[in-house]
Amino acid sequence: QVQLVESGGGLVEPGESLKLSCAASGFTFSTASMRWYRQAPGKEREWVALISASGSITNYADSVKGRFTIGRDYNKYTVYLQMNSLKPEDTAVYYCNYGINHWGKGTLVTVSS
Repeated sequence: QVQLVESGGGLVEPGESLKLSCAASGFTFSTASMRWYRQAPGKEREWVALISASGSITNYADSVKGRFTIGRDYNKYTVYLQMNSLKPEDTAVYYCNYGINHWGKGTLVTVSS
């Protein structure tokens, strides 16, 4: 069965960086586009970033463009989200997504001084 396990969240100060990981299993990773979403307290879940199956296409929400980078490692079946210049408004639970119905449990990122 499909499993997505996020890790790498934590508490950081504004301007600092974090790198999230999503370990994937149970499907053909090399042919799957992957996405990151986030949900801030009291808000709806929002899309953050996308990477195509080949890794050649990436796309980002305007709110994170230029600060976040999505990547993937086919040998490790892992998707990454490098987050730089973090802001308090980036505070959220970050979720890895595959397809319509497959989600991880999320990892909490808190940006606060």
